Amino acid sequence: MSGDGLFVRITTILFPILAIVAAGYFYGRRHKPEMAVANRVNMDVFVPALVFGAMAGKPFDLAAFGPLAAGGLAVLLGSGLIAWPVARMLGVQWRTFVPPMMFNNSGNIGLPVAVLTWGEAALPAAVILFMVENTLHFSLGARMLDSQARLLSLWRVPVVAAAIAGLIVAALKVELWQPAVIAIKMLGDVSIPLLLFALGVRMTDVSFGDSKVAVAGAVLRPLAGMALAWVVAWTLGLAAREAAMLLVFGALPPAVLNFLFAERYRQEPEQVASIVLVGNLAALAFLPLALALAL
Repeated sequence: MSGDGLFVRITTILFPILAIVAAGYFYGRRHKPEMAVANRVNMDVFVPALVFGAMAGKPFDLAAFGPLAAGGLAVLLGSGLIAWPVARMLGVQWRTFVPPMMFNNSGNIGLPVAVLTWGEAALPAAVILFMVENTLHFSLGARMLDSQARLLSLWRVPVVAAAIAGLIVAALKVELWQPAVIAIKMLGDVSIPLLLFALGVRMTDVSFGDSKVAVAGAVLRPLAGMALAWVVAWTLGLAAREAAMLLVFGALPPAVLNFLFAERYRQEPEQVASIVLVGNLAALAFLPLALALAL
């Protein structure tokens, strides 16, 4: 693919995402909407419908995605291990810095990037990476911020429950009633635009805080993630598309959920918000780089 063709392809992929985030940002600045209810409905209904539909709505071979899931897990854990000494060098608490370096924006940005880049056929693989990140965040991520966090209640998280239900349906080869499949798909189709819009609104509420820590995190998160993804993909012998998806997964910015967790557990939420904001802005540079390497 020529340089001009690659530029057009990357622009075509990223423009819809950036346009919806920008719409949320400008609407948020003008109207200051309360997004808590919309975000909760999205995480409780629309995203679970997307996950369930991706796993149960079509033939789904879980074993085939085992190496990709292992690769995603290795990238997340490896990013955390790299971030730990960096946090000490920066003089910031590891509980503030390490989670945003581990847990990336595989929902708000990862899912739409995968679909726009590789088409609907890539959605199951993207959902697997999203589920690995999301499950790890609600389990290990919660324990990192609160040693008393209960892991036995993980199955009650709607997204995790939807994934389990979808895997059961796929494993048993249950044929769902087609009108129900259409209804689930329609619910799931709401999730990605709402995730992106809510991300734009959220960006109006946070400040840059300590720019040194935020900038360091904005550079470390994608560079460490991409380097780990390259090594892991080669080690596991992933197929070309899965290796490319893992590379983009490694480049994703910190998840907005890091800020919500920091607020919940009172772990310097303003500093975490700064890391998340600058990291997502830096994605304007690092995502095109990852896509250029992946395509």
